[in-house]
Amino acid sequence: MTGRFDLCGALRRIRRVADVSQRELAAASGVSHSAIAHAEAGRRDLPVGVLLRAAELAGLRLALLDAAGREVQGMGDDAVRDMAGRRFPAHLDTRRSDEGWWHGPERYSRPQPWYTFDRDRLWRDAGRAARGTPDDHLLPQPGDSPADRRAARRDALRRQQRAEWERRRDAGELPPLPSWVCDCPPECAEDEAGTRPLHADACVCRCDLG
Repeated sequence: MTGRFDLCGALRRIRRVADVSQRELAAASGVSHSAIAHAEAGRRDLPVGVLLRAAELAGLRLALLDAAGREVQGMGDDAVRDMAGRRFPAHLDTRRSDEGWWHGPERYSRPQPWYTFDRDRLWRDAGRAARGTPDDHLLPQPGDSPADRRAARRDALRRQQRAEWERRRDAGELPPLPSWVCDCPPECAEDEAGTRPLHADACVCRCDLG
């Protein structure tokens, strides 16, 4: 691959496949005959929209190819956006705002966004060298808000602590629970329907009546 697009050859191939003259191709593409003639002779470029319409006339399509000849898809339109609904700059790597410093000095005067990017080029390049360059921007996922992610981290910590407590309990590493005597007054009993144990208001024991 030379890396240079052969517009002249492409137009001739399109006309060959579509079986059209320069005038017919120009009419179908919405440009003048001279625009097609000059482009096919290598004296002028064509807007990509014109070339796209010309290719469609022949049942062909335009594509981006990498150095190995593999087709590369364009960036999707469903990636994350900023708080104003704008796309993030294509050359930057998006991340969730709680994964690092999310803004400049304005972080103390503006609401925390859901997504952001690293502004420092040296920091960004170091991250790419360590983790590679992401194929695309993040896709929005349920629970991406800073509040939801804080709650998820708290829940994960509680589960971790509970699992550690159960491990220590099963291994006999915890001290025995102190013995104690129930001090419930006589007023502590089941409710009228006899379905739910209740404590009296003056009860200080609050043991498990179940």
